[in-house]
Amino acid sequence: MSSPLQRGSVLFAMCLIFLGAGTTSQAAGPAKQTTALSESELAARIDQFIGARLKERKVPPAPVTDDAAFIRRAYLDLAGRIPNILEVRDFLDDDRPDKHRLWVDQLLRGLRKGDHGDTYSDHFAAVWREQLLPNADPEQGQYLVYSFEGWLRKQMRDNVPYDRLVRDLLTATYTGYSGGDGNGSAFYQANENKPENVAAATARLFLGIKLECAQCHNDRSGGNWSRNEFWQFAAFFTDLTGSPSLSDKGEPQITIPNVNRTVTAHFLGGGKPAFEPGVSPRVTLAKWLTAAENPHFARAAVNRVWAYLFGTGLVDPVDERGEHNPPSHPELLDELAQQFALNKFDLKYLLRAIVLSQAYQRSSVATHAGQDDPRLFARASVRGLSPEQIFDSLAEATEYKTNGPEVPPQQFGDGRRSPRQQFVDRFTSHDKRTETQTTILQALHLMNGPFMARATSLEQNKTLATIADAARIDTPRRLETLYLVALTRKPTEAEVKRLVLYVDKGGPSGNQRKALADVFWALLNSSEFLLNH
Repeated sequence: MSSPLQRGSVLFAMCLIFLGAGTTSQAAGPAKQTTALSESELAARIDQFIGARLKERKVPPAPVTDDAAFIRRAYLDLAGRIPNILEVRDFLDDDRPDKHRLWVDQLLRGLRKGDHGDTYSDHFAAVWREQLLPNADPEQGQYLVYSFEGWLRKQMRDNVPYDRLVRDLLTATYTGYSGGDGNGSAFYQANENKPENVAAATARLFLGIKLECAQCHNDRSGGNWSRNEFWQFAAFFTDLTGSPSLSDKGEPQITIPNVNRTVTAHFLGGGKPAFEPGVSPRVTLAKWLTAAENPHFARAAVNRVWAYLFGTGLVDPVDERGEHNPPSHPELLDELAQQFALNKFDLKYLLRAIVLSQAYQRSSVATHAGQDDPRLFARASVRGLSPEQIFDSLAEATEYKTNGPEVPPQQFGDGRRSPRQQFVDRFTSHDKRTETQTTILQALHLMNGPFMARATSLEQNKTLATIADAARIDTPRRLETLYLVALTRKPTEAEVKRLVLYVDKGGPSGNQRKALADVFWALLNSSEFLLNH
């Protein structure tokens, strides 16, 4: 059995019809639920649906992973960083039968030892910002990121229901540049306040529909959307830069570019909205889009969360739902969407249910050739870390402390960039974490950059110096501590044998303390550290 280090590389019945949701055959699963389930009950349902498909395909699932791999994965996914050594040891020593649930609850509360803030809110502000602002203009980008993450951080901290978050975002008004206390208007700024750009982003993000191809021509590749339908949807956003253009009946309208035709706002699929005088058409759209009766909204949301946690969506890509791209497990997607709506669009409920499932907790080590199909979810996929996860995990492993809070950049930037901001700027985020690769320049920055040099310096890293200078522990125990700090596991016997020899001989410099620092540097630059597995 190979280790992650050896494997890795650096690197919702009408609505269904009119939105073109596809179906596919699947082994008989559990009967559909119509009442709200607890997280544990939903976790069991997830495993029933996944298990039914695996049984149909005659693929045995990988075993549940060990405690060390689970807690590292859960920390990276829910807190955006690896656990520190005290947290690792506390979890491994915890003998409570429900410790997985208890520790997941703690992570979702954002609580932790020490002087750190709410790690859940901080991390998921970055996660949702990356999804909602994937194409911010580079010159505005650094400011929009800071402002939008500040607004998102408050939504996460208050556990604002996802439907309300999206309604607030879609109905936001531009308030000027207001630093970290802004609202969701950065979503419009990132889309240049153009109705067509915002309409495409809204359909893709909140309905899972890639609509932009219908902007210029009738689209037959992603759901049979007509050009008229695209611009009817875009008409909801004509008030972004002033009062909306209205028809004689008081309906928002927009003229299709390059053709002599004006259309009025309609919901996707042809539904005709009822507008209120003096009320933004975006309010009308937001009510329709986020309604519990509109399962397409819930389906798109749970699919994004699933893709975040597994690396592959039940519909994949996540923004291309349609007959051409059916879900791998349609009944499971329906169940997750229904339970998300029944539980008032509580993101923490959804995250907790998925993380408590065996499907999430499976090992990433293949034990059967059929497990290589990622859409079966027979084993965990190896996923690349986001730039923020890499930095925050390095900071955790090296006890790096910032000198103060990050300062908001000026509108067009003034060069004030914290070490974290500078680090993240060098790394490109990827939509597909299972295909993440690290460029040569990024790898060189990790290996030789000033942050890593300080982090692995015996003079500047107190943890490393303490381990190197502890008089009462031998080399194997020092190595075990370094592995727990960096990789959240103990070294194998073979690793101990090889590295004890290296350290005791002092490496190329003949200095045991420097040799130990070399080992720590190698662990932090390893693919095992840079991957979620």
